[in-house]
Amino acid sequence: MATRNIEIMDTTLRDGEQTSGVSFSVSEKLTIAKLLLEELKVDRIEVASARVSKGELEAVQKITTWAASENVLNKIEVLTFVDGGKSIKWMLESGAKVQNLLTKGSLNHLTHQLKKTPEQHFADIQATIELAAKNNIKTNVYLEDWSNGMRNSKAYVFEYLDFIKTQHIERLLLPDTLGVLTPDETFEFISEVQQKYPTLHIDFHGHNDYDLGVANVMSAINAGAHGLHLTVNGMGERAGNAPIASAIAVINDFLSNEVFVNVNEKALNKVSKLVETFSGFRIPVNKPIVGANVFTQTAGIHADGDNKNNLYFNDLMPERFGRKRKYALGKTSGKANIQKNLQDLGLSLNDDELKKVTQRIIELGDKKEIVSQEDLPYIISDVLDSNTIEKRVVVENYVLGHARGLKPSTTLQLRVEGVLYEAHAQGDGQFDAFMNALKKLYKTHSKKDLPKLIDYAVRIPPGSNSDALCETIITWSRDKKEFVTHGLDSDQTVSAIKATEKMLNII
Repeated sequence: MATRNIEIMDTTLRDGEQTSGVSFSVSEKLTIAKLLLEELKVDRIEVASARVSKGELEAVQKITTWAASENVLNKIEVLTFVDGGKSIKWMLESGAKVQNLLTKGSLNHLTHQLKKTPEQHFADIQATIELAAKNNIKTNVYLEDWSNGMRNSKAYVFEYLDFIKTQHIERLLLPDTLGVLTPDETFEFISEVQQKYPTLHIDFHGHNDYDLGVANVMSAINAGAHGLHLTVNGMGERAGNAPIASAIAVINDFLSNEVFVNVNEKALNKVSKLVETFSGFRIPVNKPIVGANVFTQTAGIHADGDNKNNLYFNDLMPERFGRKRKYALGKTSGKANIQKNLQDLGLSLNDDELKKVTQRIIELGDKKEIVSQEDLPYIISDVLDSNTIEKRVVVENYVLGHARGLKPSTTLQLRVEGVLYEAHAQGDGQFDAFMNALKKLYKTHSKKDLPKLIDYAVRIPPGSNSDALCETIITWSRDKKEFVTHGLDSDQTVSAIKATEKMLNII
């Protein structure tokens, strides 16, 4: 059993909010803070930068009031600055009791941004730490640009660390500020710091500019880091921070013999979706663990393999993260995918019916239609209904026109018993124009009267989006008898035309 606990500090509400265009409201920040600590069970959260705005202060006050009532105030952290005590004053007003003090971790930043000597900077840091202690505020210290500091000014970094080990701090926070480290460098640099300063608690703060955030997290743990800074959905400046969902999965699956974390995996997807909603920062569909497609099998051969001893499963079982495996419906589906979806819906088809439904789904996929499991009953109804009707009348072609200020119009080509007819008409809507053109044709070329349309209903699967397949159900009346036809398409008017074509073949 692993005995070394890795602390997880979530910085979605601070570093993650630096994602371009993202700003959480006061109530959103409080909701996310509660979810992170109560359901996801991270060890600590960094919730804001001091002195940013009145709204930021109000948010932290709400969070600290709640945290104090739940006895978790020590888990709320705020980024502060070496600013002559202004940040400490802000902390006191906010109610927060842990500061993450931003200091310079590279000589380049110190020289060109602060324009100070190391001795001057260290004196300012010491004064800030002492002022915090007098006000019962604990201090962690960030070494901003530490990764470049280790590359280009290591002597300065160790001079800084010789100083900081004499101060009363809780944790040393080592950020790869610009996301430039490789896994080998991460391991080398953290190992060097850990071995030289074994009494310091080291947190690693990784960014993802080269898409190495999670790989660097692994290297940091292997090098002896005690904590990690992560964000929900990998939010953060530029390419973002190391994402919490992927990092937790990697730790649990590949490092569990050495370390353990307290994070509740099952809550990862729930938190991810909430943060996506609040931030407007959309999750890529292929993002590991939380992306919409990552537990969806598309190829029929994979679904077939899953039926045969779970051949396409790995350790990333969706149930671990509060999710469920899905089998996509499209042109590569195959019968196995469709059978999996039918099982979920409690439906069954014989071989011939399954073949016909599979062919219809392939046709929809070729047209780039998105087919969901909820669409499946409608497709089944449409296919099986269509195959019971002899097709003597075919809607060969049509042009639907709808322009502002002009009446909708339709030009229709209809093939009846192999003979092609054409008509043009206008109407109050596109489908009304289609029906008027159809009536013209039947009045001119047929002795039959068209049935009377007495009811028209459209439905889409529950929870579907605007691009979902829709089913049009039309009730017709003829000779005092009623009958119903169905049409299915992603376009409402087209689905109505398909239902009408079935009517023409019935009469």
